[in-house]
Amino acid sequence: MIPEYLNNLLNNYYDSKTVIKIIDGYQKRVVSFRINSLKTTKENILNILENNNIKYEEIPWYENAIVITNANEEDIKSLSIYQNGEIYLQSLSSMLPPLFLNPQENNLILDMTAAPGGKTTEIAALTNNKAMITAIEKNKIRTDRLKYNLALQGAKKVSILNTDARNLDEYFMFDKILLDAPCSGSGTLIKDNINEENFNLDLINRSANIQKSLLEEAIKHLKVNGELVYSTCSILKSENEEVINYILNKHPNLKLVQLSLENVPLLPSTIPEALTILPTKYYEGFFVCKLIKTK
Repeated sequence: MIPEYLNNLLNNYYDSKTVIKIIDGYQKRVVSFRINSLKTTKENILNILENNNIKYEEIPWYENAIVITNANEEDIKSLSIYQNGEIYLQSLSSMLPPLFLNPQENNLILDMTAAPGGKTTEIAALTNNKAMITAIEKNKIRTDRLKYNLALQGAKKVSILNTDARNLDEYFMFDKILLDAPCSGSGTLIKDNINEENFNLDLINRSANIQKSLLEEAIKHLKVNGELVYSTCSILKSENEEVINYILNKHPNLKLVQLSLENVPLLPSTIPEALTILPTKYYEGFFVCKLIKTK
């Protein structure tokens, strides 16, 4: 069972049948990874898996996403393809924001809360190391981890700033910005491991305030006609739709871009253009939307 306060929160936002699906989805998830196209090919990785008797599934919406069906994370970490950066362990849901950002070669791109680097290195791979990426992380230890992963994955043209993204110098302007915002993690919970220390109302409220301030900063640094992807690993509307509606009301020069995705379980959203992913065995609960700055 989940704590009563979480059950009440979910029932505030979703109908009873949907809440049952969410709670059922609060379970241990499959091992998944992203093939690093900067260092290897899909054919090579699949051959290595087969040679090690590791069974896998491919994902229809991303050719470089792989799900492992008969091994755990430690098994994958023991392989040379992990140790040399040919793959990156990453949840399926967290691969989506860079894909929706649709980064292009020669773009100026900002990853506002970059550590540990999964999405930053994905952006580098999607642009063949030909975009100029600025990756920000305010925590020193996490910044060191970010540097390590960027080097291991062979991500180049990445400038790392160890600072709070809300203090970015005003002269920085970008074609595309990814804000995978700090959040309560309500989409990633495991029902047998939820307690007041790792999930509580104060965390939710603090997260929403931080998300709004980070979005305000992002808008300052987004060029006209530039695109901003906002994502969280939360399924609570107070951190997602309510935050986006707050920003849209303050900034009429922002416009939502319609997102769509097949073969992924979704929750109902009060913003039709956005996607809220249902937590399942395969997917963490996740929210993602895309904005364009019109003037």
